[in-house]
Amino acid sequence: MSTQTRKEEHIHINVHEKVTSALPSGFEQLHFVHQALPEIDAKEIDTSVTFLNQKLKIPLLISGMTGGTPKAQQINQRLAVVAQERGLAMGLGSMRVLHEKPETLASFAMRKTAPRLPLLLANLGTVQLNYGVCTEDCQRLVDSCEADALVLHLNPLQEMLQKEGDTNWAALLPKIERVVRCVQVPVFCKEVGYGFSKKVATHLAQVGVQGFDIAGAGGTSWSEVEAFRAPTDLHKRLAHSFIDWGIPTKQSLEMVQQALPTTQLIASGGIRSGIDAAKAFHLGAHLVGMAAPFLKAAVQSSKAIDDVVTLFEAQLRTTMFCTGSRTRDDLQKADVLNTKP
Repeated sequence: MSTQTRKEEHIHINVHEKVTSALPSGFEQLHFVHQALPEIDAKEIDTSVTFLNQKLKIPLLISGMTGGTPKAQQINQRLAVVAQERGLAMGLGSMRVLHEKPETLASFAMRKTAPRLPLLLANLGTVQLNYGVCTEDCQRLVDSCEADALVLHLNPLQEMLQKEGDTNWAALLPKIERVVRCVQVPVFCKEVGYGFSKKVATHLAQVGVQGFDIAGAGGTSWSEVEAFRAPTDLHKRLAHSFIDWGIPTKQSLEMVQQALPTTQLIASGGIRSGIDAAKAFHLGAHLVGMAAPFLKAAVQSSKAIDDVVTLFEAQLRTTMFCTGSRTRDDLQKADVLNTKP
């Protein structure tokens, strides 16, 4: 099966099927202490942040989802236009298909659609470094879409569950280190819905990875996505058995932040509102990412995407107001109550 066909299947399944992890994100365990006297003017609230030296009006990343097909191109273009207008960061889907088929560039070259897009992240599967992709290829992919950073995604469970999956994950750390040394933009690592352990994040930081997109459990379960693509009943049952696999996003974020307190962190995986985002900022995230809500909106219209952003911003601003927080950093000092899962 071609990479392009797999991309089309992933879009369809994520939009039309129930593929949410059975594990909650963990943010439901955290509650802000309401401040009946916030002592701030709502007009003073500033949601803007600087991330990778770029100013964002809202601390939100449209997480990388797709690319490589005509439908994916339309989705990415709609997302890019809204990201430009609202001052958001945007990630691209895996660029493996671009490496294989350079003619798919238009589905990734979003700066042609949105030249003032504040922050654009390129994306490639880490395991491809064991399947012929070299550091020069990584730089070429970054250059081709004029990206501000390269995200190497880690998806061992998904690859293991795919009939066509790439399962040689041996000796990747030295190759990641070479990419970090040679590529001329910051390199981040991202999970795809199962989170980072302290051990893995520390090893990656030691070879120079500049930041992490946590992408913990609580949002889309890619084992469930692959269950819908399973070629046999046995493959389907195997994939379904991992519906509660992974480290919940809250716990993974806490783990990595405590181990690497100065590292840039994006929290994603089950972030579904500005309230969830505020909780992630309280725990030390610098940015939050969302994918599923944007994908479902993007197949409808640009207005539907903008509506997602508008609601998110209003939820975040209201949470900041009711905790007396003027900035994202102030949320780290807000009083919270922790409840057991």
